[in-house]
Formats: sequence, C-alpha cells, structure tokens
Amino acid sequence: MKIKSLVLSTVAAAGLLVFGAAAANADTVTVKAGDTVSSIAKTHDTTVKAIEAANSLDNVNLIFVGQELEVNGTTTQTSTTTSSQAAATTTPAANTTTQTSTNTASTSTTSSSDSSAKAWIANKESGGSYSARNGQYVGKYQLSSSYLNGDYSAANQERVANSYVASRYGSWAAAQAHWQANGWY
Repeated sequence: MKIKSLVLSTVAAAGLLVFGAAAANADTVTVKAGDTVSSIAKTHDTTVKAIEAANSLDNVNLIFVGQELEVNGTTTQTSTTTSSQAAATTTPAANTTTQTSTNTASTSTTSSSDSSAKAWIANKESGGSYSARNGQYVGKYQLSSSYLNGDYSAANQERVANSYVASRYGSWAAAQAHWQANGWY
C-alpha cells in the first residue's frame, strides 16, 4: 500500500514538474517596428505555425507594433527544432527555384519570409492599395508608371513587382533589407 502511494505521488509530482516547466517557459513578446512573425519565431526557437496557433492569428503577415504575442516554450521547441532544420535545408532550393522560374516565366512561388517581406513593403509603400499614387509612382508597390506600361491592373502590378524585385534584389527579403537601410527599394 505504501509503495502504491509512493509511486502515485512520484508520478503526480513528475507530471506537475513537466506541466510547470512548459508553462514557465511560455514567453510574451512585444512586437517592435520591423518585426515579423518569422523573425520572432526564429529568435525564440519556435515556428510561425506555433505562434499563429498560440495567438489565434488570422493573418501571420499582419502584426502591429506594440502587439503582444505569446511564444510557445519548451514543448514546441523540442518538436519544432527538427522541422526548423528541415525548413532551413529546403529554403535555399526553394529560393533557387523561385529565381529560375522568375527569370524564365515571370511567375514565382515565394517562401513565407518573402511573402511577409512583400506584404511589409506593400504596407510601407501604399498601405496595400493598388490604386495609390505618388507622382510618377503607381499602385501597391509604388512602381514607376513606365514599368507598368499603362496597365495598372492588380495582376500586372504583382507580375511587374515580382519581376522587378527578382532582377534587382533576388528576393523580397533582400528588397526589404534594402528598404530598411535606405528608405526605398
């Protein structure tokens, strides 16, 4: 009887310790200017999906300065370390494919970091509006009207912006880094 009681109390204590450790490692991060969910996930050794789930985010590309995000602790770190490493090894191949297809067919599949960088640039340039104008610059990405050749449709703006960024910077993430350093892209 004493052994059974001892075993049960030991199991209960171990369970509390595991639960306590997971709860103690959960962090809250306050979003700063230039932060992305991807960069926060990388800094805190977790995944974008884990942060999205923990905070019930509708759009991981839309976070605000001052917003507090819960970053999952040990439980997700253990399970996502492998997937983070797998993503890191497949990302260069995806970027190579993106650059190749952009040069030949003018279409690309962007990675999540490129998608968030693209959304960031669109927000900074025009607030995401395809009809924004600023002198000779037109649309969501504030491209020169000469690049758009009079076709200001959303599809053409997307195609021309992807082509412009691919030829000048190689990726949307590189274009964002240039914008942050110089105030333009």
